[in-house]
Amino acid sequence: MQEAELPENLPPPPVPAGDPAAPNGFAEASDHPYAIFRNRDFTFYLLGRLVALLGQQMFAMAVSWELYERTGSALALGLVGLTQMVPMLLFTLPAGHVADNFNRKRVVMWMTVVLAMSSAGVAVISVLQAPVYWIYLCLFVGGTARTFMWAANAAFLPALVDRKVFPRAVNWNVSVFYLSSIIGPATAGGIIAWMAGHHSASPAAPVYAINALTSLAFCGFISRVRRQHTVAVKEPMTLQALLTGFKFVYASKIILGILSLDMFAVLLGGATALLPIYAKDILFVGPGGLGVLQAAMPMGSLLCVFILNHRPPLQKAGRAMLLAVTVFGLATIGFGFSTWFWFSILMLFTCGAVDNVSVVVRHTLVQMLTPDDKRGRVSAVNNLFITTSNDLGGFESGTVAQIFGPTMGHTMVAGAVISVVSGGIGTILVVGAVALIWPEIRRYGKLA
Repeated sequence: MQEAELPENLPPPPVPAGDPAAPNGFAEASDHPYAIFRNRDFTFYLLGRLVALLGQQMFAMAVSWELYERTGSALALGLVGLTQMVPMLLFTLPAGHVADNFNRKRVVMWMTVVLAMSSAGVAVISVLQAPVYWIYLCLFVGGTARTFMWAANAAFLPALVDRKVFPRAVNWNVSVFYLSSIIGPATAGGIIAWMAGHHSASPAAPVYAINALTSLAFCGFISRVRRQHTVAVKEPMTLQALLTGFKFVYASKIILGILSLDMFAVLLGGATALLPIYAKDILFVGPGGLGVLQAAMPMGSLLCVFILNHRPPLQKAGRAMLLAVTVFGLATIGFGFSTWFWFSILMLFTCGAVDNVSVVVRHTLVQMLTPDDKRGRVSAVNNLFITTSNDLGGFESGTVAQIFGPTMGHTMVAGAVISVVSGGIGTILVVGAVALIWPEIRRYGKLA
């Protein structure tokens, strides 16, 4: 099998390890999986990401728990995803333009401050027991800030490391997401359970406050990063400039194919939005068990991170990605039918392990195949695909569960099972369609 050829406008080739011109002057291009941590900027960046994501994962779990407790509605859970997806649809193009024409580091920091204020607002709403629509308003504000922050953040990472080790940097970068996804929900579940046990009227409020503090801590870590993004020539915000990211993605069959695969697979196969229903009404494990269920997928992903970091780069990256998404769909079906807590954990663990393969391939190729002057706008498009699949997927899952459950005269449990199982089947069908429409993905070779 021949490896896919890379376009001519790739970023400059890596500087030899140990060369003073290399980022921070460190020999980060070593094959040792931990050599990248000699890079001071990358280490501060990664630590900041870990702290911030811990808070965000706690926040996400607490919001879903509180909304389901206060409304008892699957649709209320689905609206969380929809509320955070709308800003992405509205502001993706401006966010990409800002990331390419302003200091990316400063954009990340300022948008993180807005996220902290949004989380603090939810804490106040929870304490006051204000109507839930105020929570959705704060989620909308946070989603807007996240849209701008994600575009700048994704485009900033390639400047911190040597191109030769960028796949490894991506793998470590997603590892902190998975680690936070393990610790965060479990910690949030423990805090909520403890507060509820002490008869608190707003047991989730401390979790929201913690997320605000961790967001501010992230700004402190990023301020220690010395690397700066310098804009050579600023482009005016014209329609043509705004559409650059979409044009580039559309012209690259590989990028368009892998983004489409991820978007539709997660849109159909995501079961996480319905975990509160499974925890409370199917598996009967309460908020503590919900935290464990939400930690199962990232636990599988984290294991896969260490396996990939101790192995050579994927030699058949395209096939590996297609196979991984297929297994994801099968495991989702298994989880949907499960009424045994430990089997449910195993299925979610499997979903997480194979999902990491897809994530590493997608993020690496999107950044490697994009020139630096377009990275912000292409990253914004990438984030749009990701957010659409995650947030709209949550809305889709909640809506299907509501329709095939109470709306049709069945129980909420029946609706949730139908939603998850049908989504897993749809994921497998999407893999077959993508493999036929974009054969370049099947033929893509070494990931490096």
